[in-house]
Amino acid sequence: MQRLGVLAKTYAIDVVIVVLVLVGMVDTVLARNSAGSPNTSLWFALPAMAVLAIVIVAHRRFPFAGPAAYWVLGAAIAFIDPILLPAAESFFAVGLATAFLLGSLRDARKAGIGLAIILASTAILVSQIPGHTSAEVVFIPIDFAICWFAGFVFRRSADQAQAAETRALVAERDREADALRAVVEERTRIARELHDIVGHSLSVMTVQTSGVRRLLRPEQEQEREALLAVERTGREALAEMRRVVGALRDPNGGPALAPQPSLSRVDALVAHARETGLPVDLEIEGDPVPLPPGVDLTAYRLVQEGLTNAIKHASPGHAEVHVRYDDGYVEIEVCDDGRGADGIGAAAGGSGHGLVGMRERVSIYGGELDAGPRAEGGFRLHARLPVTA
Repeated sequence: MQRLGVLAKTYAIDVVIVVLVLVGMVDTVLARNSAGSPNTSLWFALPAMAVLAIVIVAHRRFPFAGPAAYWVLGAAIAFIDPILLPAAESFFAVGLATAFLLGSLRDARKAGIGLAIILASTAILVSQIPGHTSAEVVFIPIDFAICWFAGFVFRRSADQAQAAETRALVAERDREADALRAVVEERTRIARELHDIVGHSLSVMTVQTSGVRRLLRPEQEQEREALLAVERTGREALAEMRRVVGALRDPNGGPALAPQPSLSRVDALVAHARETGLPVDLEIEGDPVPLPPGVDLTAYRLVQEGLTNAIKHASPGHAEVHVRYDDGYVEIEVCDDGRGADGIGAAAGGSGHGLVGMRERVSIYGGELDAGPRAEGGFRLHARLPVTA
């Protein structure tokens, strides 16, 4: 059914033109030998009408030549039989349709030539009719010119609509590319941060293994070899990880000398936001528990992104940060009373996809993230992260 609908929409005007020509041919046959009937025989009239239908339908292959040929042939037929086409009333509608087709040409120059052909051919057709008036020679071509103008306006509107659709598709592809880029950037950032966490833990394990190995007695050769293998494997893994993740680091960035971000230092983060002029209330519920390094870092980043976004984009007068330690979970909530509709956006580098990066970060640890405008105004960011795997 959908395919039939597309075909009907595509070939509707062709079908209408063919039907109108067939009606004109039937009228010509039925009116034969009556007053005002064509002077020529049916052996000329019917093939001539059929040729006119064929050249019009050929407009799909020849958008200009097909409809233009209809008018030129119609004017030529008028010299042979002046009332053949005027007697078939349906051909008036056919002429309107061909005028519309010429007006709707994408090439404005050809459309203008088509208008000239329409006016000249119509004037010839009317002037050949016995008993015509001067008003008919003037006003009948105007009827077809109006239909040509309708096609010209329709084409401009269709072109504008198509251009708008193309721009929308390009914008959508750009948004998808930006979102994908934001995910890749956030994953790269996470990989660099996890390298610091895992690298520190792996270094501690290697150093402790080396220390234990040195405390072994001389006769514990088997234990010494086992610990030496663990130490060697740890150092190789650490070196390999540094080589791989090192490629992800910014070559222009300096060494990370600041302490590793942690939710235990959220008060310092809030204090920094207050220094920028944003009043922030901090509330911590429950007893703080040690968090896995990755979860701890993610929770800190969520607060950081929420506050940074509020400062840069929401223009709020006040913000709130809630940290709640629950049984097996830690919840983070950042609310502000800003405009909210622009919400989470470009806190990370101004890309407009800060929320995409945060969702990616939270999903890695099996957490839940809810972000959006509040009913009372402003924006709310809420995340729930599992403390254990």
